Amino acid sequence: MKPADPTSIDVERLGPVTVLTLDRPERLNALSHGLLRRFDELLDELMYDYDQRVVVLAGRGRAFCAGMDLKGQLAGDRWVDGTGQVQATYAIQEVVARVITKLRDIPQPVVAAVHGVAAGGGLSLACASDVRVAEEDVRFSAAFVRLGVSGGDMGSSWFLPRIIGFERASEMLLTGRDLGGEEALAAGLVSRLVGAGEARGTAIAVAEEMCRVAPFTTRMTKSLLNLSRDGLALRQHLEVENRTQVMMTATDDFAEGGRAFAERRPAVFRDH
Repeated sequence: MKPADPTSIDVERLGPVTVLTLDRPERLNALSHGLLRRFDELLDELMYDYDQRVVVLAGRGRAFCAGMDLKGQLAGDRWVDGTGQVQATYAIQEVVARVITKLRDIPQPVVAAVHGVAAGGGLSLACASDVRVAEEDVRFSAAFVRLGVSGGDMGSSWFLPRIIGFERASEMLLTGRDLGGEEALAAGLVSRLVGAGEARGTAIAVAEEMCRVAPFTTRMTKSLLNLSRDGLALRQHLEVENRTQVMMTATDDFAEGGRAFAERRPAVFRDH
């Protein structure tokens, strides 16, 4: 099994915000085995790190992420040595799927700061994030369909129809056509479109805004949004919401929120 590459992802703690920057600019941040293992480890560390409230995901250099590192794979680099090609390829697919599910499972909302190209696995990483901020020159690309594989990679055929609608997702995944910044904004793939060099700063500002609400509120809201995206029926979802709200009203932070509102001051939440 391939070891983690600690240099492939830069980790920066800005108070309660963790910034994870894919750091292989010479390869347009393509997903190597070492990077994926490091990503997997970092997400495990974040799972119960409640001091870290929000994660910002960015890429260094000219691109957010150009997808899988096909150069390494074509050179025969395998995640598990001593196996056949099918088994080795399936192993790497399991790894990338695990990274996607962990992005959804960690309690911190993930804000993607996207610039340049977000292709293949890079598109999927952006889609697995909770919020996407992009620069005007961005290019979202389901590049894998032009390589002779399916339009379903790292959750792309699950996320895209839920984010931009079935028709747009179908066209994108069946043709491999890129989506530029303005079209991505109109389709709802990104929530904000900013100028060159501004995605990272804007994403951090969005993350800091999220940190103003109570920590448990953030975690429970992400959980509810996950259930909504998974497709619970309305009555089932309302039952989960009801139980969540009853639980939330029993917290000290709910009482503090009420006092702060009455006293017209910012609330001081302690995650109690």
